[in-house]
Amino acid sequence: MTAIAVENLSKRFGRKQALSGIDLAIAKGEMVALIGASGSGKSTLMRHIAGLERGDGGSLVRILGDIQQKDGRYGADMRALRGRIGVIFQQFNLVARLPVITNVLVGILGRISAWRGTFGVFSKAEKRAAIEALGRVGIPEVAWQRASTLSGGQQQRAAIARTLMQRSEILLADEPIASLDPASARRVMDVLADINRTEGMTVLVSLHQVEYARVYCDRTVALRDGKVVYDGPSDALSDSFLTELYGAASEELVLPQKLPVRPAAADPATKADAHAGRHVDEKTKTFEPA
Repeated sequence: MTAIAVENLSKRFGRKQALSGIDLAIAKGEMVALIGASGSGKSTLMRHIAGLERGDGGSLVRILGDIQQKDGRYGADMRALRGRIGVIFQQFNLVARLPVITNVLVGILGRISAWRGTFGVFSKAEKRAAIEALGRVGIPEVAWQRASTLSGGQQQRAAIARTLMQRSEILLADEPIASLDPASARRVMDVLADINRTEGMTVLVSLHQVEYARVYCDRTVALRDGKVVYDGPSDALSDSFLTELYGAASEELVLPQKLPVRPAAADPATKADAHAGRHVDEKTKTFEPA
């Protein structure tokens, strides 16, 4: 099943063509990296997939088979689809003065009554589930601390726990490690990869350094000037190939030193399904539908 299907997605902001004819299909259960230099359109594409922006006429986005938006208009099931997509951003988006557990419980607001959400009335079972979600990302001990006391890496993992409470089927992570130190970045990427492997959650993660894509994702989609310029195996993204794609801008995509070994591979059947029906155009080195 296709989790995310984008067809001919374009978006113009004034004179700026942010996206131009994007076509992208991501199978359910895939973990895919989205890379590109600054201004390439990564965040804009993520916002359209999340349903936070509407594309121009002729654009189509389907989520789990249902129309999320078409020709610049949201589909009838837009609200329900938003509940099936979890989004985490570089800025964490936690309420600093509230306990971490309350921030995590925000993930269930779409499933409880408005008055309970307004007054923060949560059951014991819901609080236990929130602590379990924090345990899932490795930080159950911080549940009752104020969010402001957490490190950047801990805050990002709390944001991931919030999406687990949301029971999302798709997780969009927009540069989740851009502001983190290398050790914290590894821990956050380990959590995303583990959730993808063990729970089958579809993950699309935009990254500023291609080395993390090589280590954690079998497939990488590269953007340049709002267009897809590469869609294929992450291990094919050598430094020389990146220079071909981005020129001098490729320097901002490469870490000064290599990351250690790759985590355990995903289910081979999932990977086979994800790449079925795609071929390489040897001239452009892009993957296109067969």
